[in-house]
Amino acid sequence: MKRNIVIAAVTAAALVGGGAATALATTGDDGAAQRGDDDARVTSVKVSAGDAIASALKKAPGTAVSAELDVADGDDAGERTAWEVDVLSGDGTWHSVRIDPSSGKVLGSQTDDEDDTAEVRAALKGTSVDAAEAARAASGHGTVTSVELDDDGDHGDGKPAWEVETHASGKAEQDWRVDAKSGKVTADRPDHSDSDHAGSDDSDSGSDDSDSGSDDSASDDD
Repeated sequence: MKRNIVIAAVTAAALVGGGAATALATTGDDGAAQRGDDDARVTSVKVSAGDAIASALKKAPGTAVSAELDVADGDDAGERTAWEVDVLSGDGTWHSVRIDPSSGKVLGSQTDDEDDTAEVRAALKGTSVDAAEAARAASGHGTVTSVELDDDGDHGDGKPAWEVETHASGKAEQDWRVDAKSGKVTADRPDHSDSDHAGSDDSDSGSDDSDSGSDDSASDDD
């Protein structure tokens, strides 16, 4: 009887393990398929970020602050892939211009309300590299899918920069920073402050556990 129970338990464990392996394999296949779809959509784009920005500025003169490739995922029938370019005009009006990634034609334009105009103007002051130039500078690392002005100074170095995202076939997306004065391209480093803080909390928790353990041992001696 015990032998039958053991065999049943081993069989169940094997089934569970096999199911987990199948789930992992399926997840991996889905991820690979998604990357393949993304590759196809991005590589089908004929108009670069720089050219999309140039087309947008003809429609709405000003300073391009960001450009992003909005890739249609096919869920909505009327959805289409397009470049979305945000332009700040001289009078402070924001324009969002959609550009056809195949022809460079303007698909539409609308005005937007933004509350960070002053910050953007301050970040742009004294820069010599614009959004289109930043995109071209990073294009050697792959197809540029977005470029955006860092007006928050997230890295705390006080240097104005453009944040650029590239997509290379078969690889994950990569983030870059382009110095808005020199045009130098560097890999964007992640912010580890949160993880460092979490690590210190864990270590503190560990010290508390050790103290608790010493108290228990003391009570046992008594």
